[in-house]
Amino acid sequence: MPKGSTALDVAKSISPRLAEAAIAAKVSSNGAPAGEGARPTQAGLTQELIDLTRPLDKDTELRILTDKDPEALGVYRHSSAHLLAAAVLELFPETKLGHGPATESGFFYDFYRETPFTPEDLEKIEKKMQELVQQNLPYAREFLPRDEGLQRFKNEGDFMKCHFIEQFTRPDEKISIYKTGKFLDFCRGPHIPSTGKIKAFKLLNIAGAYWLGDEKNPQLQRIYGTSFFSKKDLDAYLHQIEEAKKRDHRVLGKQLDLFSIQELAGPGLIFWHPKGGIIRKEMEDWMRDQYLKRGYSLVYTPHVMRKQLWQTSGHEGYYSQNMFDVMELDDAEYRLKPMNCPGHILIYKDSLKSYRDLPVRLGELGTVYRYERSGVMHGLLRVRGFTQDDAHIFCTPEQIEEEIADCVEFARDVLRDFGFDKFVTELSTWNPDDKKNFVGSEDQWSLATDSLEKVLKRLNIEYKTIPGEAAFYGPKIDIKLVDAIGRLWQLSTVQFDFNLPARFGLEYVAEDGTRKQPVMVHRALYGSVERFFGVLIEHYAGAFPVWLSPVQVVLVPIAERHVEYANKVAAMLRGESAFTHPPAESVGRVGQPQPSVRVEVDARNEKMNAKIREHAMQKVPFMLVVGDKEAEAGKVNVRTRGKEKTEDMSAEEFCERIMKLISDKTSNL
Repeated sequence: MPKGSTALDVAKSISPRLAEAAIAAKVSSNGAPAGEGARPTQAGLTQELIDLTRPLDKDTELRILTDKDPEALGVYRHSSAHLLAAAVLELFPETKLGHGPATESGFFYDFYRETPFTPEDLEKIEKKMQELVQQNLPYAREFLPRDEGLQRFKNEGDFMKCHFIEQFTRPDEKISIYKTGKFLDFCRGPHIPSTGKIKAFKLLNIAGAYWLGDEKNPQLQRIYGTSFFSKKDLDAYLHQIEEAKKRDHRVLGKQLDLFSIQELAGPGLIFWHPKGGIIRKEMEDWMRDQYLKRGYSLVYTPHVMRKQLWQTSGHEGYYSQNMFDVMELDDAEYRLKPMNCPGHILIYKDSLKSYRDLPVRLGELGTVYRYERSGVMHGLLRVRGFTQDDAHIFCTPEQIEEEIADCVEFARDVLRDFGFDKFVTELSTWNPDDKKNFVGSEDQWSLATDSLEKVLKRLNIEYKTIPGEAAFYGPKIDIKLVDAIGRLWQLSTVQFDFNLPARFGLEYVAEDGTRKQPVMVHRALYGSVERFFGVLIEHYAGAFPVWLSPVQVVLVPIAERHVEYANKVAAMLRGESAFTHPPAESVGRVGQPQPSVRVEVDARNEKMNAKIREHAMQKVPFMLVVGDKEAEAGKVNVRTRGKEKTEDMSAEEFCERIMKLISDKTSNL
């Protein structure tokens, strides 16, 4: 192709059909990145997403992206956000513009406008977006001298655009402007060729957002939307949203009396009610049992520690914006802990370790506190006080890969036991061009990243590399579960740390008698107990597996004379006494698990059907109805959650059945 040809020219030279399907393009070259989608590769090339109409001025590897390429969807959604902004300006020209990125599930755009948008406004905006699609307006790019572009936005009163230009461009460079109809935006792109390419979109809701995330700044209105390449995909996503509303853990948490957030105490602080407390106990017992089986030692560390500790760890410099304010006490300044790792380091450091002692694995279900802004808190999923199943492993460099592999396998066992069988794995690495936000040398980062990659390859785990998303002290593996309606949740993480052992001067005595520095692994598999619990509620829609259900069985006597028999069955299920009705030999035999079931007897003077409806609403796994026939025969009439048909069986048979479900941690009844 001649110099100056565009990616669209290349597509046309291949086939008209490809040109019609093209969304954007990806180039790979040795040049400096010019767009927001530019990423360095291991081969030293720069990969960059570009407009189809951008001239190619040097040799390059070129890929034409269509709706079959995952990267194309982000470009498509970014263009959808521009379409939204263009429609808003057509209808409400006084509006000032923030930014409008693509997100994992759609897009949003931030607007400053004194009059709040209403649901009726959203309908009007969506209709106007459809009109602009029909007009097939081009996403036209032009370059302006920085001062000229800055003056243009100042004249319009677009203070946010002026801020972006001043922050992200140099005085001597030209800035990139995209025009869509009457809408002008400072944007590096890329974008799809024209609005007519957008086939399926939907505006979802309006939320508040502070300018630059600072509560002292003006409050903006953020309009969220989503878009897909086909109406079928859009409809499937909207159906998922409806399903998600039915599963909202905040609604179910209240309905099932699991937890609350009390206004008098403050936002982002969770009160676990008795039923939620039972589930939390099961989660914590499971984790502590696994700690001991897998060679971890259980530890406990204080909730507040001196500010000096956080200065040593680096949190005071790299993480202070997420920490609660300093508390001044008699002897020093203290901070609530945002993480458990410095406490575990002090335990390790309390005595000199030999290479024979390593690895040292310290585990804690430790409560931490982080200052989350009021606008981002969300039920159990984003809180200010939460408990992490935190563990830190101190080992030799030779042991690190095996320890990371064990952590990854442990993470997958956690998710499987709690009923999740689909995962997505990501490897988050540093950005060497952003060294101020990361500690350590390139050699350290290279060694750490290579270790994580080797483990993932050894375990045959497919993964996606996410540049620039590592923790400030090292790369990490994130395991995201896929829930019952196909949503991704970030929970389990395994992180390599070469920074904190150096900061705290950690040592061990090597085989040759010299002092060496251990390496460290951070590992949280629930992520946090609160967040994991919120995901469990939504995954199961409150209908927990038997082993997690706060009430596993409810006995419903038909009449008052049946209460005594119901209590006998309940006592057997709890393991309080043997069931005296013959045959009793199947209960409590040698080698059989002893009964230990959370059971209630509903002896209230209410109609039986009303009781059954109430317990069904509480999503109790089993209801056992007992009357004359059952009492005489030593049986129970079993109503299983989610099934219309009831079953008659002996009390002993039911006991064995439910004990197996509990011991096997079976998700299905």
